[in-house]
Amino acid sequence: MNSITLTNLLPRVFHGMEHQPPVCDSQIWLREVTFTRGCRVCLSAESGGGKSSLLSFICGERDDYTGKIEFDNRDIRTLTPSQRVEIRRRAIALLPQDMRLFGELTAIENIEVKNRLTSALSPGEIRSMLSRLGLEDKINVPVSRMSVGQQQRVAIVRALAQPFDFILLDEPVSHLDSRNNLIAAEMIEERAAASGAGIITTSVGNPLMIKNAVTIKL
Repeated sequence: MNSITLTNLLPRVFHGMEHQPPVCDSQIWLREVTFTRGCRVCLSAESGGGKSSLLSFICGERDDYTGKIEFDNRDIRTLTPSQRVEIRRRAIALLPQDMRLFGELTAIENIEVKNRLTSALSPGEIRSMLSRLGLEDKINVPVSRMSVGQQQRVAIVRALAQPFDFILLDEPVSHLDSRNNLIAAEMIEERAAASGAGIITTSVGNPLMIKNAVTIKL
């Protein structure tokens, strides 16, 4: 996949608010915007600005919007369920804000659940990535017994456990200190650069430290 285009997109919950914030001053809603493969974009939004909704729309998890989203000039509303699954498996990686980890599974088990479907990472690569994020002693600990920041680091590695043309990250470092933010950014950039993928992240004030990222007001 080489492009994601948004045309006159607006969440239904914002209908009637076209001349009010957060719609009137947005650089996304009711505009035409194209994200191309290889982009580095940070979508800056206040709480309630629709950042999680936007990523859910792009991934096909929700369709309560007007306007159009296109992948390589094809309206995503025309995709079949099997085509959507394949896109999520091979073209678009997502880190949701709520992380969606399995609390009863360990850190490495959470990642392996996904990696068994994609075969993207070797066992050594998974352990190395967790170690880089300071989780070498938490690999076999159930995530329910981890702090929110530790869970966020596990979720970042899981998001990277697939091939992708674009990776979408919803407030990926909201619970991380600056050191782990930088390490996470380096890991994400390394994986994206290996395939020429685009990075689209959201933030309400603690952005992922991606180099040369363009900030767009959502």
